[in-house]
Amino acid sequence: MSWGTELWDQFDNLEKHTQWGIDILEKYIKFVKERTEIELSYAKQLRNLSKKYQPKKNSKEEEEYKYTSCKAFISTLNEMNDYAGQHEVISENMASQIIVDLARYVQELKQERKSNFHDGRKAQQHIETCWKQLESSKRRFERDCKEADRAQQYFEKMDADINVTKADVEKARQQAQIRHQMAEDSKADYSSILQKFNHEQHDYYHTHIPNIFQKIQEMEERRIVRMGESMKTYAEVDRQVIPIIGKCLDGIVKAAESIDQKNDSQLVIEAYKSGFEPPGDIEFEDYTQPMKRTVSDNSLSNSRGEGKPDLKFGGKSKGKLWPFIKKNKGATPEDFSNLPPEQRRKKLQQKVDELNKEIQKEMDQRDAITKMKDVYLKNPQMGDPASLDHKLAEVSQNIEKLRLETQKFEAWLAEVEGRLPARSEQARRQSGLYDSQNPPTVNNCAQDRESSPDGSYTEEQTQESEVKVLATDFDDEFDDEEPLPAIGTCKALYTFEGQNEGTISVVEGETLYVIEEDKGDGWTRIRRNEDEEGYVPTSYVEVCLDKNAKGAKTYI
Repeated sequence: MSWGTELWDQFDNLEKHTQWGIDILEKYIKFVKERTEIELSYAKQLRNLSKKYQPKKNSKEEEEYKYTSCKAFISTLNEMNDYAGQHEVISENMASQIIVDLARYVQELKQERKSNFHDGRKAQQHIETCWKQLESSKRRFERDCKEADRAQQYFEKMDADINVTKADVEKARQQAQIRHQMAEDSKADYSSILQKFNHEQHDYYHTHIPNIFQKIQEMEERRIVRMGESMKTYAEVDRQVIPIIGKCLDGIVKAAESIDQKNDSQLVIEAYKSGFEPPGDIEFEDYTQPMKRTVSDNSLSNSRGEGKPDLKFGGKSKGKLWPFIKKNKGATPEDFSNLPPEQRRKKLQQKVDELNKEIQKEMDQRDAITKMKDVYLKNPQMGDPASLDHKLAEVSQNIEKLRLETQKFEAWLAEVEGRLPARSEQARRQSGLYDSQNPPTVNNCAQDRESSPDGSYTEEQTQESEVKVLATDFDDEFDDEEPLPAIGTCKALYTFEGQNEGTISVVEGETLYVIEEDKGDGWTRIRRNEDEEGYVPTSYVEVCLDKNAKGAKTYI
């Protein structure tokens, strides 16, 4: 596993990644510095600090925290939430043993990084110069061959003309010989420069670049190890003065020891590897044979790889998109066809996962509406079931659109995976797991049907079951217009705003009467007075049923 061989064409990405690594280290230094500043303000400010440095949800920064060193940093922040008290000596020790030491190391790291990438650019400029010399020599050889042919044809024409003097014929013959000699000299020069370029190119891709990238990899791995060592020091500073929080500190040490610089390097390869091979040697193109001149398939003048733009080093010759030339930026195609195969597969898989999450969200919304409609069907006084049909149809239409979109991206993903090396069957079917899952039926047990405090449900219910509810015996429950007797009391654990028809608002700590206990749908029917009654989520109240009341079963 080496960046020099695996990431030979990712110069710009490595430059960005190493800069990002320094930024992470500087962020960690800043974190420790702020930690020392708020030591005296105790646990509350420590928890705020931990929250401040957590990566943002659904952002690029969150994706960057897949590296083990960053995960260890997050674990450190989480462990800080359990801190109860600190001493001033913690602030002093962290400032001297971590901040000062890491700040000095960051400066050294910046100088080393600058030197390595300077060598890389210097090697790039050298190979570009060699390429331009080769193109110039090739054009000169081609031009001299054409002029030699014209001089020979002119000599033969003069020699065949009886009206031309012998002196003119001799002059034409000498001129033809000179042109032929110039063509031979150009041929020798072109051959020599070609051999030199192939040698330089081989050294560039197999010696210079691998050596430079190896140094960059070692530098980056040292940074990762150093960051882990700093985290250990961070933990030990606390351990010296706060033995009672040793468990939290052990967690930080464990996170630091979980850092694996080789694993982080492999993640970089997986993130930036294009899958392309380095270019091969350029074949000799013999311009002395006019009728057999062909363009070499291995020449740099041919673009290699489908969809690759051409690069011009000089003249009219088109060149391959070299790794050290910046790519043109444009609109990203919907199928990510502008990316290398491996990167395209990752983007498509990510898109499929996002669509599946959106589908699940829409299905949860549909389940909530369906459940509310079921409540309306059973209890007509709570609301009109038909009022939810439009919203239900709209959500179902959104689900269908999202499924079609998912199928499109899954088809592109299958096409890409068909061209990539074989992967595990589980990974290939990952994007299709969602459709293979069967939703729970309407007859699930009570704990499976419990709703969240906001009234949403996770139970799947079909349209057919909604119609069948009309034929149930629940309608008979509400034929009697007399108010239901109280079967117990309940105390509101939380405040609930009853905004939907059929629900009732309660305030935390309020005591009310229970007139109908939870039948498994997550709702309890309560009464405040003779005119105010409705449903509240069962999880929002503590119910005490009267054992002597009719229908009372338990004490919650």
